[in-house]
Amino acid sequence: MELQGQRVMVIGLGISGRAAARLLAARGAQLVMTDRNADLAREDLPAGTVHLGAEDPAWLDAPAHVDLVVASPGVPQTSTLMSAARARRIPIVGELELGSRFVSAPMVAITGTNGKSTVTVLLGEICKAAGMQTFVGGNLGTPLADAAGAAYDVAVIEVSSYQLELIETFKPHVAIHLNLTDDHLDRYRDLGEYGRAKARLFENQDASDWAILNRDDPHVWKLAREVRAHVFSFGFERPAPAAPNLSSAIWCDSDALAFVDGTRSGRIALSRFALPGRHNLLNAMAAVAAALALGVAPQTIERALTRFTGLPHRTEFVRDLNGVSYIDDSKGTNVAAVVEALGATAAPVILIAGGVDKGGDYAPLRAPLTEKVKLLILIGAARDKMRTALEGATAIETAPALAEAVRIAAAHARRGDIVMLSPACSSFDQFKDYAERGRVFQELVRAL
Repeated sequence: MELQGQRVMVIGLGISGRAAARLLAARGAQLVMTDRNADLAREDLPAGTVHLGAEDPAWLDAPAHVDLVVASPGVPQTSTLMSAARARRIPIVGELELGSRFVSAPMVAITGTNGKSTVTVLLGEICKAAGMQTFVGGNLGTPLADAAGAAYDVAVIEVSSYQLELIETFKPHVAIHLNLTDDHLDRYRDLGEYGRAKARLFENQDASDWAILNRDDPHVWKLAREVRAHVFSFGFERPAPAAPNLSSAIWCDSDALAFVDGTRSGRIALSRFALPGRHNLLNAMAAVAAALALGVAPQTIERALTRFTGLPHRTEFVRDLNGVSYIDDSKGTNVAAVVEALGATAAPVILIAGGVDKGGDYAPLRAPLTEKVKLLILIGAARDKMRTALEGATAIETAPALAEAVRIAAAHARRGDIVMLSPACSSFDQFKDYAERGRVFQELVRAL
């Protein structure tokens, strides 16, 4: 991609947009940078024109015509500038696509509704244990654009559906799809449209690449008939030997993961793998399958699994207070994630949930609430909608904010209980992101 002298507009100046702007500037592009936040800090932006506030299509034309648009993942396809750029036939790519044009290392890309970050970091740790110079980032932490031009052996990147909307040539050597459940239905019409965005992960792969697919998720497994890459499947049960697309597979076998990968077979012990729950066993299988596809030795994989303790705000233990355990699962931003967290947690639970509704169905929460939750405390913008949907499943109280919810939980908690924050919603009504919400929760708990 030739950028020298090209006039490029960057829409959205968060972490991803700023990384794109830095890459573009380093490659000689003339920058027009925009963000709808009129109060956005301009520090650390490279040289160029900056427009903040309500979008104006005239920015695409004056003082000179824009040759390329790079959009941040959070910018909706229906935004004024995106619509105007398409009308002018200006090419539009995302930061993921831009960064991938300048990364020479093989890429491993991980998508799915839940578990992406855990698999990304775990696989990164496995690759590092194998002696590889490893970039870990993407939708998690450091944008791919920041890896441009660096000497890595492998790039392990978390990829969201938003990022995949604007790819063209993005071609991971190993592509992992973990699962698909209702999420982001405030952006997509339905699960089908959301799933099609996720499935773009595989569209540029060929027979020299690997597609790591979840056999136990029917929405994901149907892609095995469509992808051109070699399929490496994962799931709890051993697949039938004669089943199609299963020459490479991994499954649970007692206290180990058993695998065949076309050239090798073996077992990787799980006896010292610390992460709880069936969902984390699936996460481990996906990471191990990708590592095997990259040629990492099973012994190295096993050692890395024993050292991995998980990520912040993913069923993270905060403290024990008078026999009550407090758990931070702020990353549980959709219903399926909360179901998984409850599945990995012993009853009785006092659950704090709520935030910004994402358009999904809360009904799948009813059964685990009835089974395990003695009290549900709802906060945030979605609390009334959630109460209506979940009435009768368990006792419910509401609170205006997280601080009051923690006080209510502590007042009701008894020895042996677990108080868990797992919101099933995004955080943007009261917090910058899920991480800030989790940090505040932990501060409130430690102050009890």
